[in-house]
Amino acid sequence: MTIHPTRSERYDAIVIGARCAGAATAMLLARRGLRVLAVDRDRYGTDTLSTHALMRGGVLQLHRWGILERLRAAGTPTVRSTSFHYADDVVDVQIKPKDGVDGLYAPRRTVIDRLLVDAARESGAEIAYGTRLIDLMRTPEGRVCGVHLRDSDGRDSQAAAELVVGADGMRSTVADLVGAERYRTARHATGSVFSYWLNTGIDGYHWYYRPGVSVGAIPTNGGLTCIFASVPQRRFHDEIRRDMAAGHRQVLRECDPDLAAVVEGAERAERYRGFAGQVGFFRQSWGPGWALIGDAGYFKDPLTAHGMTDALIDCECLAHAAAEGTERALADYQRARDARAMGLFDVTDAIASFDWDLATVQKLHRSLSDEMKKETVQVNQFH
Repeated sequence: MTIHPTRSERYDAIVIGARCAGAATAMLLARRGLRVLAVDRDRYGTDTLSTHALMRGGVLQLHRWGILERLRAAGTPTVRSTSFHYADDVVDVQIKPKDGVDGLYAPRRTVIDRLLVDAARESGAEIAYGTRLIDLMRTPEGRVCGVHLRDSDGRDSQAAAELVVGADGMRSTVADLVGAERYRTARHATGSVFSYWLNTGIDGYHWYYRPGVSVGAIPTNGGLTCIFASVPQRRFHDEIRRDMAAGHRQVLRECDPDLAAVVEGAERAERYRGFAGQVGFFRQSWGPGWALIGDAGYFKDPLTAHGMTDALIDCECLAHAAAEGTERALADYQRARDARAMGLFDVTDAIASFDWDLATVQKLHRSLSDEMKKETVQVNQFH
């Protein structure tokens, strides 16, 4: 569905970006009775870079929103174990059913983004695809009060709103237009190359570590396994990006020769794709008439595969703040996000440094697990 907002239309909230963070935010705001418009520059159901893996906090959110059953119906495999491979040592962790969550899931973005957009529409939100943000409208006092939009046919329009939410990724246009500054920046970044394979026989999440390299194997929709290879950003730029297929094979052989043999005997279903790396950050995520959600406000290295879970948790807090409608509530949203996320951010940065031996990275993973347990406790308090 494509709509063309006019100057006379007014919304309680306009969300820029209708992927995981934006669609979930639009859905929750609409369920609270707000009039919501979400716009996205891409088409409905298109793919995007993703680690796919959801952790318990994210799955718990989908369950409570009524989305998890749809995710299962779309053929997303249930992950009932996760295995950490430290060279030749393996630590297996079983995913225990709890709070209505029977396992973990790693949906393709063509699946999860569609489901959340569909749920947002069903909840009363309006969605406009092929539409990009050109500028923000402001009151004489400087408060953001609406948006200038342009659709794929080049037609311009305006729409007013009490709140404009930037859910438009780490290179957020909303953040640029409001001048949202970074107040915490990570020190390290990794580069990754990945693709998808059929007939791997891999069940559950598998994370592989040797000094200087890391690999992940993540079962997803369509009988596919996403297998990524990560290295320090400098090595990615110097070696991997020139020939991503050869780079992927080399890192797998270095990290786990047995997995490399499995992949060489499997059928690759899609082209190789790379992510050159981005240093993590926290941005100022609210101001008069605006807020940021997802990677627009807070981004950390994808090596710990926590981005979608962060987004699904943070949008609940933002929806609560937006419904309250005060700047104090928006400030509380940012403070609560930072309190919950800072530990995860710091541990992820330490893992992304690759400045560890195997004993050290195991300790870091225990710290990561502790932070995720705290996160799940906080999610349970939402409801």
